[in-house]
Amino acid sequence: MAETGASPLPPAPSARTPLSRAEHFVWLTARVLEQRRFAYHFLGGGADPVEAALAAYRNEDEGYGHALEPDLRGPVSQPLHTAHALRVLDSIGRCGGQRVERVCRYLTAVSTADGALPAVHPVQRGYPAAPFVPITDNPPSDLLVTGPVVGLLHRNEVWHAWMFRATDFCWQAVESLDKSHPYEVEAAVAFLDSAPDRPRAEAAAHRLGRLVREQRLAVLDPDRPGAYPVASGYAPGEHHFPYDFARTPDSLARAWFTDEEMARALDFLAAEQQEDGGWPVRWRQWAPGTALEARPMVTIDALLTLGAYGRPIG
Repeated sequence: MAETGASPLPPAPSARTPLSRAEHFVWLTARVLEQRRFAYHFLGGGADPVEAALAAYRNEDEGYGHALEPDLRGPVSQPLHTAHALRVLDSIGRCGGQRVERVCRYLTAVSTADGALPAVHPVQRGYPAAPFVPITDNPPSDLLVTGPVVGLLHRNEVWHAWMFRATDFCWQAVESLDKSHPYEVEAAVAFLDSAPDRPRAEAAAHRLGRLVREQRLAVLDPDRPGAYPVASGYAPGEHHFPYDFARTPDSLARAWFTDEEMARALDFLAAEQQEDGGWPVRWRQWAPGTALEARPMVTIDALLTLGAYGRPIG
């Protein structure tokens, strides 16, 4: 039998690009949704397969569940899961139309008395959840969920009755922030980056930027992380960096940091890629499966951030 020739050897690990290393990691470890998201963003894949994978997490109430957000397990719909679903739809240009109208009906049904979203609806009780996610009978409105959802809907010019009171809640919550923590500020930025009242958003962002620097919420020197406090309740080493607040150069939060500070942070992010091709999860890990599911999500986010700032990944 004639010899057809040996298959070419894969490149040595040192010669592989960050993207190729991440691709190997995603195919090895990720859920179908993250595999299809990776293919969409980096391999020329289509939006339809992403939306089909996301639909598996949708429930009859038009919310999303089934551990779409890995720290909440079980089948029930939750605002956190639904916020994640909207981020996915936005990233593939599908955050509109009847699909989002149906989501808004779910958001209306689970809103608190002031028209905003709780982080966790009490139907979660009885299913596993991260110990740092409180489950109460009457949860309060939470900027961490409401801000990003309202921001996404405004960016996609979605107008629904639910938006009016939820937007008012976000303005009040953002403009009254004083002693804060990184995730809360990130949620505020997600709202402000797309809020329709641009002068008001710019003024609120300017105040938040001062707060972030005064309270040392962002690590400005990655070589000295110990000089920056970790927020109460966070895991040891759960620091946040300039790129966590300004995911893209056109974010209002980009003005909070000098070019040198942002460059150092992006250098650090690029160097965080691990031997297996994935990026690490910085928040508290409480179950083996949650870390496994979260790392491909974090990896995609890291690549998108580096790419948005023009850093070479492939």
